[in-house]
This record gives sequence, structure tokens and C-alpha cells, in this order.
Amino acid sequence: MRRWLANVFRLGLKEFASLGSDLVLVVFIVYSFSLSIYSVATGVKTDVANSPVAVADSDQSQLSGRLRDGFLRPYFRRPDLTDHADVDRHLDRGTYTLVLDIPPRFEADVLRGRVPALQLDIDATAMTQAGIGASYIQSIVDQETRGYLKTHGIDAQLPVAAVTRAFFNPNLEGVRFHAVMAVLQNVTLLSILLVGAAVMRERERGTIEHLLVMPIRPSEIAAAKIWANALVILVAAGLSLLVVVQQLLQVPIEGSLTLFLFGTAVYLFATTSLGILLATIANTMPQFALLAIPVFLVLNMLSGALSPLESMPQVFQTATQISPTMHYVKLAQAVLYRAAGFGVVWPHIAVLVVLGATFLAVALARFRTMLARSG
Repeated sequence: MRRWLANVFRLGLKEFASLGSDLVLVVFIVYSFSLSIYSVATGVKTDVANSPVAVADSDQSQLSGRLRDGFLRPYFRRPDLTDHADVDRHLDRGTYTLVLDIPPRFEADVLRGRVPALQLDIDATAMTQAGIGASYIQSIVDQETRGYLKTHGIDAQLPVAAVTRAFFNPNLEGVRFHAVMAVLQNVTLLSILLVGAAVMRERERGTIEHLLVMPIRPSEIAAAKIWANALVILVAAGLSLLVVVQQLLQVPIEGSLTLFLFGTAVYLFATTSLGILLATIANTMPQFALLAIPVFLVLNMLSGALSPLESMPQVFQTATQISPTMHYVKLAQAVLYRAAGFGVVWPHIAVLVVLGATFLAVALARFRTMLARSG
């Protein structure tokens, strides 16, 4: 066992030397955990920002004026006034994303305790702005109407007061979500690509034959590639969270960074094993890339990072239970967003260990076959 560990350690040092000599790959790793994280976090907007809106005010009352003034920057542009008959034309042309249609006698009906209806016309082709913007406008209408009724001393007539409180992200800033998710996505992508590329590089350069004449086992070669490449990604992810996410983007990390990195190390064991498995299937680097990219895309799309798992068909919800990325995303969100402890995330860590061991067992079986063919 001591000799096995010594060989794995020395082969891992060889991996560091090989990676350090590949300047393009080093630059790609640095970019992936720095500029890439920053650009995704600040460039991708899912919250409402500078949305074009209009108000068709058929009431022209004090209350309708308060509703118009409730559209504040930077969420909305200053609302334009339009006519009720022109609403459809503006939406068809894409002039406005949201148009609030206020009916006549709206203020009078509110003061008499009636329940007048407001119409919100939405250009649903701007899906994100429309969906979130509708909830923003609902909140504006509720807040301004209550404020108006309070000035008349009749706000107590309303039977229910809806109060929304957002935890973990009180300002509902998209950057807090995108920054962390970008780190997780790059961990997944690079863990598969780096270790797979290391195996393919050995095969294409012919250095795999040099390893075959040495007194080492296939498991030692595979283990060395796993721990060396995983360590590079683990350090890069930790620095990215501390420097780019926490310091540069000012995104707070609620939970234990140590626990997150431990979970990341277990996840890297699973994904690097998967990378070796994919490398044993492909014969050339282009084939490996064509195989690895679709695997990454499927893992990412079904991870719950882009869309809730509950909204997926039941067959996909069941299939994702054997996806290491799904368990990693749940683990990371629990720790980094909700400050969860080990007692909460240990089931995900246990599943990652099992999946990693399974991938590694299959990868070693194919790796031995690949080495035998090379010899």
C-alpha cells in the first residue's frame, strides 16, 4: 500500500508538470474561474432592469397617479402614457414589455370598498422581464393602493395584508445566484475535460507506452490523474469564491467554505472518474471533446441549477437521482445560501461517494483494457 501511494504521488507530480507546460490550458483554467465568473454574474440579467412600460390611465385620479409614480428606476423606465385603444399595437411592435391598463372610476370604486380590476398586458416574448416584471407590478399596485387608503384612514377595510420577505437574497439580485452557479458549472466542465484531456494527451504523445514498461499499475495511473487534476480545480474554485465572488462581486457566503470545499472534493472524485471513463471510450482528442460536451450539457441542464427539478417531467426527476451534478448543486446551495451543516448535506455526499466509486470501477476496467491494447 505504501508503494502504491508513493507511485500515485509521484505520478501526480508528473501531472502537475505536464499541466504547467501547457500554457493554453493554464490560461483557460485561470479565465474560467476569474473573468468568466465575473462576466456571467454581471452580464446575465434575470431580474427586471430598465424595462419599458406604459400606463393606459382612463381614470386620471390621484390614486392612478400614485401607481404611475410607483414605477421606479432601475427596474423600470419612466412609464409612458398611452391610450387604451393603442395597447395592442404597442405590444405587437415590441415598444413596451408591460402595459398597465387602469379603468375609469378606479379610485372611486376603491374608496367605496368595491373590487375594481386592473388589466396588465404583457409581451411574453420577453419571458424573463415579463414573468418577474408582472410580480413587481403586482407588488407596486398593492403597496401604492394601501398607502393611498392609509391616507384616507380606511386601510383597515382590507381583510388580508400580504407581506413578502426574501431571505438569503433580500434584494433579489441575480448576481448572487449567477456567480455561485457559474463556479459550480465550471467545476463540472473542467473536472471532466482536464482529466480526460490528460489521458488523451498520454495516448496521442505516445507517453502511455513509457508508463507501461514501468512497475506501476493502471489504478495508480488513474488515481494520480484524479487527485492532481482535482486538486488544481479545487484550489481554483476556492480562490474564485474568495476573490471573485466574495470580494469583487460582493456576494456573501453564508455557510462554511470548508464544508463546501470538502463536498467539492468528493464531487471532483466522481466527475474526474467520469472523465477517465469517457477518455477510455474515445480514441482521439476531438472524439473525446464531442463526447464530453454533450455529457456536461445534460448534467448541467438536469442539475436543478438552471430550472427547478420539480418542474421537470417525472422521468427526468427520477433520472437525476443518479446525476452527481444534481447532488452537488443541492449541496452547494444548501451550504453557501442557507448555511447548512454537515448533518443536512451528508446524504448528498454519501451519494457522490457511491457514484464516484462506481464510475471509477468501470473506468479502471476499461482503462486496463485500453492499456492492454496500447501495449
